[in-house]
Amino acid sequence: MIFASNTFPLRVALCAVTIATLAMPARPAWAREQLPPAVMRSLEQYNLPAGSISVYVQNARTDEIVLALNSETPRKPASTIKVLTTIAAVDSLGPAHTWTTRAYTTAPIKRGVLDGDLILVGGGDPYMISERWWSFVSQLRQTGLTTINGDIVIDRTYFAPLPEDRASFDRAPERSYNVVPDALMVNFQTSTFTIGPGADPKKAAISIDPLPANLDLNNSVRLGGGGCRRAQQGLRFDTPGGASGNALTIRGVAPSNCGRYSVSRAVMSAPEYAYGTFRTFWEQSGGTVKGKLRLESLPPKARLIHEFDSLTMGEVIRLVNKFSNNVMARHLLLTMAAEKYGAPATMENGRRAINDWLAEKKIVDPGLVLDNGSGLSRDERISAQGLGLVLRAGWQSQFMPEFVASMPLAGTDGTLRNRFRSPTMQGRIRMKTGHLDDVSALAGYVNAVSGNTYIVVIIVNHPGSQFGVGDDVQASLLRWVFSQ
Repeated sequence: MIFASNTFPLRVALCAVTIATLAMPARPAWAREQLPPAVMRSLEQYNLPAGSISVYVQNARTDEIVLALNSETPRKPASTIKVLTTIAAVDSLGPAHTWTTRAYTTAPIKRGVLDGDLILVGGGDPYMISERWWSFVSQLRQTGLTTINGDIVIDRTYFAPLPEDRASFDRAPERSYNVVPDALMVNFQTSTFTIGPGADPKKAAISIDPLPANLDLNNSVRLGGGGCRRAQQGLRFDTPGGASGNALTIRGVAPSNCGRYSVSRAVMSAPEYAYGTFRTFWEQSGGTVKGKLRLESLPPKARLIHEFDSLTMGEVIRLVNKFSNNVMARHLLLTMAAEKYGAPATMENGRRAINDWLAEKKIVDPGLVLDNGSGLSRDERISAQGLGLVLRAGWQSQFMPEFVASMPLAGTDGTLRNRFRSPTMQGRIRMKTGHLDDVSALAGYVNAVSGNTYIVVIIVNHPGSQFGVGDDVQASLLRWVFSQ
């Protein structure tokens, strides 16, 4: 963890007050510092103290600040910090930026046979889902390669090794949102386990998609009675060798009258999962691999035989913000580090890159604490005013259309698909959501009935605010902004 202000050059730190004055529009005398009555009633209804909420509302066209309450107080932002990560990434690298995954060989290919190693070099692709990984394998097969007599070598040195434990945040290493970034991350290390009746009347059948060839599965699930509504709760996923191991035991009882149902789990380590799924797809396509997995850097004399480009940055930030994808956001942070400071990318250099972008935009938030850029953090902090200034920079960016289009659209898609669905508001609110223990937040843009667009940030930090309480307070505020 670092405080953003600590990474600024000394001359910038000494001039912080001047910069902040330049970046911060003057507050007109009529700007409200008292919440609208409807919002106050919501706070009173849920016994939320006014000190637990920060609000910042600004006219995007005129820069006039309409409402500011506790706006300079550092708060836990949850996933609304992705607003900062995504605009810094697209503004710095451009919406056409792509990541490239490459394949090399250490020997000539003769009549489809490689008497050497195949090296897979990860380029940090944030969205190498199984369908795209299959395409990579299929295109590699089209080069004429059929048999690999050597090993599959994975070079993941584009990112520095991250020592984090997937269980460190909430002791749920099997959840995809806890997956740690990797230069060759495939399908978020997540497979879907479909469970239900099979040939054996007493034992459940389990199918896995995608299936890593090196996954050692012990199926100990019995068929029995029970209700279908909570069928998943009757299962236990055990990893005897730890969350990153290749062994998985599934125990419990599956209701026999519920048909087949699916659960998704993150398994194995990133390189083992990439190797296992590569091998499965390779063999399904008719190829052969005789070697094993090795983790090494690319040999200097290796020959490039295939390149596979990712989705563009513009497409990636849409996935990050619409669906609040944590590991993809962290990939963006590391990508900025690699592009600006060179590989291997570190989290520290990613934070430096974001601070450089903030300094370039003359945005200073003294209480800002950057962690991993995704919001999946107990330590990340930003003020409502700081986040508002980031949104203003996004509105003024040459890539504003791509950035704004990445935000969830009220009543339509992403994490706002079921909120603000009234005919008048639907499609006129674009905001990033954020929920964490004791945190509920919204940050984005509101196209009001007047035709004006407002930058709006509302952050609630209070015990239990993630359980709908914060959402109701936010709804009261947004209805008021929408009426302006």
